[in-house]
Amino acid sequence: MSQKKTWDKTNQWAEELELLKSIIVKTPLTETTKWGGIVYTYNNKNILGIGGFKNFFTIWFFKGVFLKDEKNVLVNANEGNTKSLRQWRFTDKSEVNEKLVLNYINEAIEVEKAGLEIKPEKRETVIPEALQQELDINKALKTAFETLTPFKQREYAEFIETAKREATKFSRLEKIKPMILEGIGLNDKYR
Repeated sequence: MSQKKTWDKTNQWAEELELLKSIIVKTPLTETTKWGGIVYTYNNKNILGIGGFKNFFTIWFFKGVFLKDEKNVLVNANEGNTKSLRQWRFTDKSEVNEKLVLNYINEAIEVEKAGLEIKPEKRETVIPEALQQELDINKALKTAFETLTPFKQREYAEFIETAKREATKFSRLEKIKPMILEGIGLNDKYR
């Protein structure tokens, strides 16, 4: 039987997470489990999650970037990568102000009702020179490559581009040509 995963990675925050749950239960949110952690939804949309880490326990807001954060308590856990999610970190349950937490949760629900969101940026695929040369001389390969999804095209481009040596780029190119012609993505066998 597999063990249930939890966002209380160190199992040292059980009491603190129960405190957060006792506050959240006073809202119209629905508790569910996603990605091995506790997530709260409103109309099946992710609003917030809670969890424990090595040095803190946290409540995170999936659209936290839109919260006013008048008390300046929210942090971006992964600057440069995370666009919308924000965390409110605690190191002791005495730091949890129920009224303030409820204000932030209710604001997060209003953000969801308003439909605010950050749309993912469209990334343009940059074709490496070696791959472009091959596409220019092999029309069947070019046609097959162009029918692939942008995601699959990007996978192949990055696969070639990340090779450090020219010989490796060439061997990778030879490896992927039959896959492209068959319309197969680079990592399809793992999906």
